[in-house]
Amino acid sequence: MKETMKDIILNASVQMTESCHKTDFIVSRGERCLPDRSCIIRILKDLKRIMFPGYFGEENIALISPQYFIGDRLTDIYGKLKPQIEISLYYRDYEKYTEEEISERAEEVCEEFFKRLPHVQQMLLKDVQAGFDGDPAAKSREDVVISYPGLFAIFVYRIAHELYTQDVPFLPRIMTEYAHSRTGIDINSGAQIGEYFFIDHGTGVVIGETTEIGNNVKLYQGVTLGALSTRSGQKLKGKKRHPTIKDNVTVYSGASILGGETEIGEGVIVAGGAFVTKSVPAHTKVIVKNPEIKIKDSDKKIELQTTENKEGIWEI
Repeated sequence: MKETMKDIILNASVQMTESCHKTDFIVSRGERCLPDRSCIIRILKDLKRIMFPGYFGEENIALISPQYFIGDRLTDIYGKLKPQIEISLYYRDYEKYTEEEISERAEEVCEEFFKRLPHVQQMLLKDVQAGFDGDPAAKSREDVVISYPGLFAIFVYRIAHELYTQDVPFLPRIMTEYAHSRTGIDINSGAQIGEYFFIDHGTGVVIGETTEIGNNVKLYQGVTLGALSTRSGQKLKGKKRHPTIKDNVTVYSGASILGGETEIGEGVIVAGGAFVTKSVPAHTKVIVKNPEIKIKDSDKKIELQTTENKEGIWEI
């Protein structure tokens, strides 16, 4: 006899439940649960409103006290953030600490996080200036704040990094992956990034967890600051796997800089398409040798050859 739809659904639910019970991560155990992604995204949106008052949301800042607005929003953010931190810590540490100890730790994290917010705002204002100074197409700093995907990804990274440094699970990754899904820019919250940072265009940029980036660094679309190999997986956890980029470096589109021992010296310019796995001395240029270009017109072939001025060039 043909199965009814009711029987099919019942059988599917039984089999899927059995699969869940065979794993240790699909179904939360006991009172443990995971943080609410939608709540974390709302927290990010609220933080964006106070980092740039008057740029986002419906409030007319000219009609209210900015200090009152920011203070009111911060109080609301605290009310949302602390429970999510508690949930995350409890999920990971429920066997080590009591609920009271976890709640106290969540409060400590919030205290440090809110103390750091003025510093984060100052860093973001410098990032806005970097975007404006570095892009002749930018009409104003306001243009950068409300429109540029690179700044949005940097904003989310700087917020997530503050939680990462306090060893909060889940939340930093949820935040940066939200920015990744919105912009195509993947900045791991563990990366260390200096001031006056700018990502132009942005799509396809990847910055790994142990990357170190100095001040006044500019990246273009498609740049990867990654690891040489991930085959060892968890064995590499906690080790320096990604490159170090010193101050005043520009990396053009499509370049890949890989490896934990790779250091790009101060003032280096890395050309588009370069594949760098060794350290580069300061104040040099990294170029890719031009491939042979052939233009075919009917039965004729014209070979174009170019020459490069080798002075100050670091060839790969």
